[in-house]
Amino acid sequence: MVKKTKKISREGYNLMRSIGRPFLSIVAALLGLAAMSPAVAAADRYDVSYLWSQSLAGVQDYRDRVAEVLGPGVTIGLKVVAKGDLFGLVYARHGDRAGATRVANVHTRLLQSRGMEAAIPVRSRDWAVLDNGDARQVPFAPVDVPRASRNGMTEAERRREFRDLEAAVEDHISRLRREGKIKDDERTAWSVYDFTSGEKLVSINEDEQFEAASMVKLFIAAAFFCKVEQGELIYGNKSRRHMELAIQHSNNASTNWMLRKIGGPNAAQRILKRNYPGIFQDTRIVEYIPRGGRTYLNKASPHDYSRFLHAVWNEDISGAREIKRLMGLPSPNRIRTGIQGIPAGTRVYNKTGSTARVCGDVGILIAKGPDGKRYPYTVIGIVEKEKRARKYTTWIRSRGDVIRDVSRIVYHGIARRYDF
Repeated sequence: MVKKTKKISREGYNLMRSIGRPFLSIVAALLGLAAMSPAVAAADRYDVSYLWSQSLAGVQDYRDRVAEVLGPGVTIGLKVVAKGDLFGLVYARHGDRAGATRVANVHTRLLQSRGMEAAIPVRSRDWAVLDNGDARQVPFAPVDVPRASRNGMTEAERRREFRDLEAAVEDHISRLRREGKIKDDERTAWSVYDFTSGEKLVSINEDEQFEAASMVKLFIAAAFFCKVEQGELIYGNKSRRHMELAIQHSNNASTNWMLRKIGGPNAAQRILKRNYPGIFQDTRIVEYIPRGGRTYLNKASPHDYSRFLHAVWNEDISGAREIKRLMGLPSPNRIRTGIQGIPAGTRVYNKTGSTARVCGDVGILIAKGPDGKRYPYTVIGIVEKEKRARKYTTWIRSRGDVIRDVSRIVYHGIARRYDF
């Protein structure tokens, strides 16, 4: 996994300075939390802490920034709390220490990439939550006592396997490289987000730009629906047909028709950046789809796809329901079909991308437990080659199988986590 170290931004530095000595405040708060009695410690349950300060306004502002980076799945659990003369920002998980540590590590990576501070696991307590200026007590979550699951694993063992999902993906890709099934001139990226827990499970090369191929058609659809919502375009029978051809059948002519209606590639780029700057941070739409489908200039990061899928699932983007319907129409995929171990009834919403240099799939899978409960999660897999593959069909099939392998690993990780 590629790890990057970035200097804190001037904006982040100024915010930290205005809040006032956050590190010392965090240490003081953590020492206070560590001194709590066992009764107050909620049976050793843990939350995640992002900031402690004497400035309530500073913490509230910081909450908005954290929410923008981590997304709605985490935002609903973010609480501005009071402890003595300090105000803090915590993610109320009420989980075990290992889980809180894992979440804190993932969140730290995301936050520090934006010049923000690290997240820290802290003991759960009856936080005095500040809601519209008033403090109220949050009751303890029921204690999750370790128990034996149907397959003989304890809850702690299941959580450990869940935590190791990213390592399992990395190990598999490393093995394929050693075996020569992924070449030296190829790079890969993987992203998995669990909607049930609101956690990012896999983030490998997630913030790097990759050629978008036909996966960019989802973003073009988003720009089109943005214009529809603003009353500048009409989504009628003709545009609906072009949209279905573009997303379900990956028709390039229909995609270019939509681009022309929007105003061209540059207009699509401006629309997305202006209306959804928090989603399309690494997206670059600069060309129509060339004849023959040899599109190599449009780019996006797996993180952009992940944020986009999150917005579609939670209907936080124009045309979300229609985009989800289009992604759910029967079409080829590399994240469910033909994968041994993933039940045929597992629902999939996706869009593939294929050129002689890129093999990818972007989608949402909905696993179903034996009790009928559904567990949605995203899978994003991309393999990019420096130079065009000489034997396109052979290359695209073999790299598609790599994505299927990873999707199988992820499905089994989800199944173990939720005991089905």
